[in-house]
Order: sequence, then C-alpha cells, then structure tokens
Amino acid sequence: MMVVPGKASGKKRGTGATRSAAAKKKRKRSARARALRTAGIALLSVVLLSVGAYFLNIRMEKNTYRLAYAEAILRESGAFGLDPCLVAAVIHCESRGQAEACSPKGARGLMQIMPATGEWISEKLALTSFTEDALYEADVNIRFGCWYLSYLLEKYDGEKDLALAAYNAGPGNVKKWLEDPAHSENGRLTAIPFSETEAYVKRVNAASEKYRELYEEELAQ
Repeated sequence: MMVVPGKASGKKRGTGATRSAAAKKKRKRSARARALRTAGIALLSVVLLSVGAYFLNIRMEKNTYRLAYAEAILRESGAFGLDPCLVAAVIHCESRGQAEACSPKGARGLMQIMPATGEWISEKLALTSFTEDALYEADVNIRFGCWYLSYLLEKYDGEKDLALAAYNAGPGNVKKWLEDPAHSENGRLTAIPFSETEAYVKRVNAASEKYRELYEEELAQ
C-alpha cells in the first residue's frame, strides 16, 4: 500500500501540536495551583502573625495594667456601688498595685490614703480601732479607698471627673474652683487649674477603659 508523504506528515504535525497544547495547559494549571498554594500560605502566615501580634499586645498591656487584688476590688466596689474598673484604675494610677507604696507626702497603700483621711474614714465606718500601718493592708486600703470614692461621687452628684479631681487635689480645692468663674460656669467645672490633677483625671479615665477592655470577665459584677 502506498502512503502519500504529504498526508502522513500533516497527521504527525497535528498530533504534536495537540500534545504541545495539552502540555501547555497542564503547565498553566500547575502554575495556577502553585500560585494559589503560595497565596494561601502567605495569607495563613499573615493571619497567624496578626493573631500572634494581637495576643502579644494583650499580654504586654496586661503587664502594664496589672490586676492584683481582684477579689477585694470586686467585693468593695460592689459594697459601695462603684465601677470595679474605676477602682482598679485608681489603684493603677496611685500605686501601680504596690501595697507598700508611700508617697513623699505620706499617702499610703494601694489607693494612697493619707493617715488623717484614713482615721476619718475609720470613724465613718464605725471601726473600733485604726492604725496608720493598717493602710498598708490591701483589704483595708481598698475598703477605705472605695468608701472615699463613693463619698466623693455622692458629694458631686455622680460627676466622676469632679470626684477624681477631689481624690487627687482634695475637696477643698474643688470647692474653690467651683466657686471661681475663671474655672467654672453654672456650677460646673470647666477647667482644672492644677495641671497634675488635670492629668490625673485623664489618666484614671483612660486606665478605667483599659481595664474594662483587658479584664472584662475578671471584673464583671
């Protein structure tokens, strides 16, 4: 049988072209698969890094805003109708959670209570005895501090900033500011003239929100 050279050659070329096209498609599919795998791995890496960074940040923030004496904070804040996050924030800003802290002016303990104020509070709480060193005891200090915060909030009709300003600078100074038109308007404080007290109020408010964010379960009432 005679085979026509031209036709046989065309058939071989057609088969080769088909195989080449199939191989090219296969290579494209493989390239796409590799690209998808690479993208998936990259995305997973980003997610893992983001999650790791988030938890690392939480750990670092908790190291800064430490929560000690949570049981006492919850007990005493509940007894005196206070936000436990606010109490934790005052402790943080006053003493950084150091029960033995003592200021140059003599304020003592976690919530930095002056001995004279502590004695006055003990009378209000109808305690039969009081010693200045008792203010270094965490339970006593937190109880006294919570009572005092509650007293100040009631005194200023729930105005937290006024209560915090009085906690830092004393009710006497707050009274003067409220009576001075340069610092108040219609009985409301418009400016805190003591830069230290102004900064203190801002720090406590910011710390209170941070404790709420970091310790939602631990400080839930």
